[in-house]
Amino acid sequence: MVGKATLRDYFMLHFIVLIWGFTAILGLLISLPSLELVFYRTLIAALGVAILCAFRKKPLLLQWAEILKISGVGVLISLHWIFFFWSAKVSTASVCLAGMATTSLWTALVDPVINRTKIKWYEVALGLLVISGLLVIFQFETGYWLGLAMALLSAFLGALFSVLNGRLTLRHSPYHITFYEMGAACLAALVFMPVYAVYLTDGQPLQLAWQALDWLWLLILGGVCTVYAFSVSVELMKRLSVFTINLTVNLEPVYGIVLAVLIFGESEKMTPQFYLGTLIILVSVLLYPLMNFWNRRKKPVRPLG
Repeated sequence: MVGKATLRDYFMLHFIVLIWGFTAILGLLISLPSLELVFYRTLIAALGVAILCAFRKKPLLLQWAEILKISGVGVLISLHWIFFFWSAKVSTASVCLAGMATTSLWTALVDPVINRTKIKWYEVALGLLVISGLLVIFQFETGYWLGLAMALLSAFLGALFSVLNGRLTLRHSPYHITFYEMGAACLAALVFMPVYAVYLTDGQPLQLAWQALDWLWLLILGGVCTVYAFSVSVELMKRLSVFTINLTVNLEPVYGIVLAVLIFGESEKMTPQFYLGTLIILVSVLLYPLMNFWNRRKKPVRPLG
């Protein structure tokens, strides 16, 4: 049962969503390419969770079969973040976040397939609304089609691992899941490096050395945006409903785009048609939890006896 929430809880929830909206900006501030960036982010996050669990005296050992299941989802997370940061680097943070705004709608399509539930009509309608928003963006921002395509793929992978994580949380604590997923994501990035170096960099060597303030941005990305944000969000789940949390998390792209314009200025300013398409996507994303909540309340209550 959800406990009584305070005004501070709602403030902290928006603060966490603001932090998550800052990740695309950090991806641009860090000089490392997307693969190397994900390697360091997941390494710092895995070590951070391990230190946190050691401090709280929480054991991390699990059976090998369960570790392999969790690690498989970690590989998906690695790919999700690689395409996420890659999208921001080949386009802009705003384009990346516009594509990522489709994650909850991808979830609406992926979840029924994995959990074998019925697809809802309003989810399909909202999905078509998102496509219309993307068509507006593609029509007027053709120079960023590659970045948007990568963001859409990242959003799909994000939806997939979120649904799979929903099944894992029924058996394991969030600390176990995060530690093994971050560890597997780090290992996946490391294993993929030789293929990346040979086929995707035109013969350029991997860039593993940090430059200037990369160390600071990476620590913020791995420590604040991953470990801290995760631990606070878990704590808030004790007092805030899932509906409230999901509705607020949908504002992540809005916060991210506003921050990108404020920080990067002219380089992040797009045409009015881009913001129109983004607005269409965000409206559909915000409508989804509202319509889902309305649909649940509309269902008739079965009489007892």
